Amino acid sequence: MTTCSPRVADLAEDQRPRERLWSLGAEALADAELVAILLGSGRPGQNAIDLARAILIEHGGPAGLARLDAVALARVPGIGVAKATRIVAGLALAGRCGAEYVRPVVAGAADVARLAGPWLLHRRRERVVAVICDRRNRVIAVVPVAEGAAHAASFPLREILSEVLRRDGDALAIAHQHPGGDPTPSQMDRATTRALAGAAHTVGVRFLDHVVLAGEAWRSAHDPP
Repeated sequence: MTTCSPRVADLAEDQRPRERLWSLGAEALADAELVAILLGSGRPGQNAIDLARAILIEHGGPAGLARLDAVALARVPGIGVAKATRIVAGLALAGRCGAEYVRPVVAGAADVARLAGPWLLHRRRERVVAVICDRRNRVIAVVPVAEGAAHAASFPLREILSEVLRRDGDALAIAHQHPGGDPTPSQMDRATTRALAGAAHTVGVRFLDHVVLAGEAWRSAHDPP
């Protein structure tokens, strides 16, 4: 006779992985409990903890599990695409903890275009993205700071600079896209560049560049008209 394991929700609170993590810290949890949190749920007749334990036994523990790719893991009964993706992402992130993260550096307009591009491509409305850097121009964050209409975007100077200061940034570049397909900066783009550069200087933030993108093409609003 097959014995069904109780649902995690039916376990005592001090036996549930999430509650144990919150109260005791991740270090107190067994491997199966940590994997169970990544799984989120089990399968019929087997709760997340028991499913996690079975997977770990079958594949040689966390190290063996980390060697599986998402496609192979998704084929395991009870896993599927969503759970496999969470497990692979979680283990990949854990594997990077021992390596020093090298932050990208903004050395010119091309770097701004490369960093902001993923936030701007294929959008029908203009969006303004801020690239916030430290004193060595190493990137701290890339964040959208304003949304606009199909042919214009507003540049809220105070909000942009507040975002930089909130993140202890020392330098700033901005980028936005022209959905029409021409990256040539408009007179308004150039006026905005001058205004933002002046405002940044007032609060002690170095203004690096303002890049206008259109698809894969880009131009700097610092360039001569």
